[in-house]
Amino acid sequence: MILSLAAAAAMSSGGGGSSLNSSSPLDPLDSSTSWSLVEDPSNSSSEPVVRTLTPDLQPAAAAAQEVSPWDIALCVTGTLISCENALVIAVLFYTPTLRAPMFILIGSLAVADLLAGLGLILNFVFTYLIDSSLEFVTLLSVGLLISAFSASVLNILAITVDRYLSLYNALTYHTERTVTFTYVMVIFIWVSCLTLGLLPALGWNCLKDESTCSICRPVTKNNAVALAVTFLLVFALMMQLYLQICKIAFRHAQQIAVQHQFVAISTTKGVSTLSAILCAFGACWLPFAMYSIVADYSYPVIYTYATVLPATCCSVINPIIYAFRNPDIQKSLWMACCGCVPSNLSLRPRTSSDV
Repeated sequence: MILSLAAAAAMSSGGGGSSLNSSSPLDPLDSSTSWSLVEDPSNSSSEPVVRTLTPDLQPAAAAAQEVSPWDIALCVTGTLISCENALVIAVLFYTPTLRAPMFILIGSLAVADLLAGLGLILNFVFTYLIDSSLEFVTLLSVGLLISAFSASVLNILAITVDRYLSLYNALTYHTERTVTFTYVMVIFIWVSCLTLGLLPALGWNCLKDESTCSICRPVTKNNAVALAVTFLLVFALMMQLYLQICKIAFRHAQQIAVQHQFVAISTTKGVSTLSAILCAFGACWLPFAMYSIVADYSYPVIYTYATVLPATCCSVINPIIYAFRNPDIQKSLWMACCGCVPSNLSLRPRTSSDV
């Protein structure tokens, strides 16, 4: 959804320029206007203006476009997101032992965040290096970003559900939670998100009626509100699951802390990890979701940038919380980097609450 922000800013500035040229009598592209000014010797005040706005100089002036620092920040963020998640995907792909359902969900989340990072980079390229007024460029970019960020949110929800099931059905979790079932759930997530990304290209956009645009052009106001409300429902569901996980985890910890100390430690770490996930998730996405509901295309674009940038930072935090804190992934990273595993790295058995 982020491309529409920069595209809207670029087109609004470009649209202002075209309006000025069409209304001004000194338009250098209007041959009749230029002829009357040159031929009229009494109009001495307009003579230097005619010399300044020659057709030869107009393309050079139009080609100069100021780069927004907000777009630079989004591009840098996208680069960081892409590098982090590409590393996670490489570790999961080249480590045969990391094929459990929880790692499949981590991999799916990493793919979603990687596409989101690439979308932010393409946003910058399309805005400043390619003619962003082309409809297919705008629709392609916004479709990629909607799909990627929607998949990221739904994969976080799926991991939350997975953590809840691992504690609620601790005895039967590993027999019921098969790899096939996890792949089916991941496929369902991606089909749903790709369908959402195709909606603007299928006509659900505001390209023909700018008054219906949301803060994320070309997404319409109604569609933006629907996406924001859906996000709030997802966040509420995650909070409810989080409360249930806390109750179950602490009850288990009290019951088996003496006999199985490592299980109690694992449960506590799982709850603390989930707490960090939800806090980061809410702090990053809630401002943008609330602003999408109350604002429209007429609001200053700087407010949109100010809420979008924290939302993109969620994809920077996800690899740190989900992947790099996991002991198995840490071992694979150390083996890939230096061929050894530090002695202080935990070698305890892996449990489902480690994610």
